[in-house]
Amino acid sequence: MISIDSVLVKTAILLLLAAAGRVQATVRTVQELRDAVAKAAPGTTISVAAGDYEGGLYFAKVRGEKGKPVVIAGADPKKPPVFKGGGDGIHLSDIEHLELRDLVIEGATGNGLNIDDGGSYETPSHHLVLRGLTIRNIGGKGNQDGIKLSGIDDFRVENCKVEKWGGSGSAIDMVGCHRGVVEGCAFVHDGSGGNGVQTKGGCAEIAIRKSRFENAGSRSVNIGGSTGLEYFRPALKEPPHAEARDIRVEGCTFIGSDAPIAFVGVDGALVQYNTIYLPKRWAIRILQETTAKGFVACRKGTFTHNLVVFKSDQWSEGGVNVGPNTEPGTFAFEDNHWYCVDAPNRSAPKLPSVEKNGHTGDPMFRDAEKLDLRLKEGSPAAKHGAEALK
Repeated sequence: MISIDSVLVKTAILLLLAAAGRVQATVRTVQELRDAVAKAAPGTTISVAAGDYEGGLYFAKVRGEKGKPVVIAGADPKKPPVFKGGGDGIHLSDIEHLELRDLVIEGATGNGLNIDDGGSYETPSHHLVLRGLTIRNIGGKGNQDGIKLSGIDDFRVENCKVEKWGGSGSAIDMVGCHRGVVEGCAFVHDGSGGNGVQTKGGCAEIAIRKSRFENAGSRSVNIGGSTGLEYFRPALKEPPHAEARDIRVEGCTFIGSDAPIAFVGVDGALVQYNTIYLPKRWAIRILQETTAKGFVACRKGTFTHNLVVFKSDQWSEGGVNVGPNTEPGTFAFEDNHWYCVDAPNRSAPKLPSVEKNGHTGDPMFRDAEKLDLRLKEGSPAAKHGAEALK
């Protein structure tokens, strides 16, 4: 028997939550989810019950407020709901103060999760949080992304996993995004073309931190890229222009890929305290793909306190590929640790500028065969690589 007191208490709680702008709804079907999102107000939490749901969902103008985001989350993080199929698994447009948490998206033929500004470049979507998402088996051989972000400001992507995306796509593709953090994520692919994380089209002030990349495309992190001029956010006005500015890659672990780090048409980037293990050709590429009038040559990258371990038969051009129309002399190299596992006497790289305080020698991984790249006690590389980032 339910007591009158318990009913009164529950009613009082609901009234308090409503007054505070925090309302919770639990949904069990796609239609219930559509209805709940359409009604969502600042502070609403929509809990999605465990189970399989049809993908191909589109939502526009989902808007919370500062301190009162709209949250769409799996009801049970241990049994997250799975959105299967569709063109884009889930597409959100023109959003503000939104959080997606503990969801799985798989098997979309286009992008897995696509979030944009609705085509209004001067009013970006903003204050987005993606946390605990799993996105897998997206697209085919084309330009399909696990997560596509276009025109998003002030965002965080935390503790997400993206596994297998389009052959020429990216795990996360950012176009014209600003003031964002990607942290604690895992990106797993088959080493074919495309990228792990890409920041292009006017991206700025983005940090990619403490994440793991396993064969994450041809370029694990593409700092910059190649973007049609009409897609830059904000729209291009007075030069100088760049594909990306002020990008940080730090505390990450890279396994495989043709080039874990690519600077492509960037004007200033910092790559520090990363562990790079057995790249297939280079540790770094310095390239310029956008050569339109007003664009700076790729310049001002800093590569410091990284740990790079490679094999001599998978090491091209001394580890750094420099393309035309770039300014490699503006790149700074300092206090990195290099090691060639099959020919230690060939550990020193060939860099486009003189490195300050470079190091070589066996870093003493705990179990490299099992890809446990933590360092043993007494490692000479203890001040380098992903573990050294404070």
